[in-house]
Amino acid sequence: MVELKVPMFPESVADGTLSEWHKQEGDFVNEGDIVAEIETDKVVLEVPAVASGVLTGVKKQAGDIVLSEESLAFISEDGKAPSVESKPEESEAPKAKSGAEIDVKAPVFPESVADGTVSEWHKKEGDSVAEGDVIAEIETDKVVLEVPATTNGVISKILKTEGSTVVSAELIAKITEGAVATANKAEEKSEVAQAASGTEPHLIPSARKAFNASGLDSAKGIEGTGKKGRITSGDVKAAQKPQQAIQPQGARYEKRVKMTRLRQTIANRLVEVQHTNAILTTFNEVDMTAVMELRKKYKDLFAKEHDTKLGFMSFFIKAATEALKKFPDVNASIDGDEIVYHNYFDIGIAVGTDRGLVVPVLRDTDTKGLAQIEKDVLEMALKGRDGKLSLEDMKGGTFTITNGGTYGSMLSTPIINSPQSAILGMHNIVDRPMVVNGEIKIRPIMYLAMSYDHRIIDGSTSVKFLKMIKELLEDPARILLQV
Repeated sequence: MVELKVPMFPESVADGTLSEWHKQEGDFVNEGDIVAEIETDKVVLEVPAVASGVLTGVKKQAGDIVLSEESLAFISEDGKAPSVESKPEESEAPKAKSGAEIDVKAPVFPESVADGTVSEWHKKEGDSVAEGDVIAEIETDKVVLEVPATTNGVISKILKTEGSTVVSAELIAKITEGAVATANKAEEKSEVAQAASGTEPHLIPSARKAFNASGLDSAKGIEGTGKKGRITSGDVKAAQKPQQAIQPQGARYEKRVKMTRLRQTIANRLVEVQHTNAILTTFNEVDMTAVMELRKKYKDLFAKEHDTKLGFMSFFIKAATEALKKFPDVNASIDGDEIVYHNYFDIGIAVGTDRGLVVPVLRDTDTKGLAQIEKDVLEMALKGRDGKLSLEDMKGGTFTITNGGTYGSMLSTPIINSPQSAILGMHNIVDRPMVVNGEIKIRPIMYLAMSYDHRIIDGSTSVKFLKMIKELLEDPARILLQV
């Protein structure tokens, strides 16, 4: 029997949400098969099978909160689904005798979380529960954690009521161990009675998330297709369109949608950057004639030779890399009372996705040519679109480039991607009148903006840095010659 665990999270990630199981309990899996996905505030992580065998002992359901390296399930390597007598939960630890009181404790909090608040009890004293049922929720300053029942039985004591403050692994309730069948029957009767009474049904985490985003006023009318009639996220989505269709034409209404974990993280970090850094922005404009003519002349040959298209981003990345070599302050960051100068060039590319903004990093751009950079940019963009970026893909970075021009932006003031000290903003290319050798000419012009941390970068340095990028782009041969 092999244990299947959550991947190890980096220190900056406290927890994640089990977004989807690709395999069901009892399915046969091959080593390396993707059996589940876990969504963090940064990326979606895949959970591969660590051995070939039958998936069993699933402990977490879609929508559940999980911690780094937490146990998710087991894989039986003998190729057979284990019988009830050989379930891993029963073989790992002997069950207490019927009638014994089993402790229910708060989850173990990450080091950065001091305490939490019992926000809701889904069960009350005297209620029957099955092992794994979510009986309570604890809200911390970062996330809401679910408390599962640790055994089958009846809740005999609730030691922490709603609103009580609890610390990591604190005792919050006791369960008197009883027969599984009794607990299941009681649960089924409870759910049937709840539906018959017309009260608001309890939603599992994934269904609650879908309901919050649906705009529906009530879950009473949703028909549950899940186990024992439970409402699933699919049931919520199926009920969404018919109810929205009866909205009277021209009706004024509001809906509240809970922010995704990624959106919450983006919001918190952007506000933190504004409060921490002394942000200023300098501007310039670049005549894109030379780059556009170069692309037009060689794009077909380039694509044939390198099996990738020649875009604008590779020119900007190479120009920024050359400028970073000349101005090391821009490639540095502040750590406490020290300035850290990076002797490598890892440039982040801001990518907009359906989930929000992500910034994958291109490593060692000083060692790569235009073709390899174009391939790397495309690979990162596709992984970002599909939610396949890994934590390693977005780790580090010494400078960032964002391109608002793809959305039609003429000019903006980008926000620094902390702990970096500067960010370059690209914008749309527009034909504008320019004075060239005393004559007015129409040229393709892009406005550039560079936001920088004035604590570490002087104004004159920022202006010279941006001016160098402009000059390199207007004479792209200098990029290739590195002069």
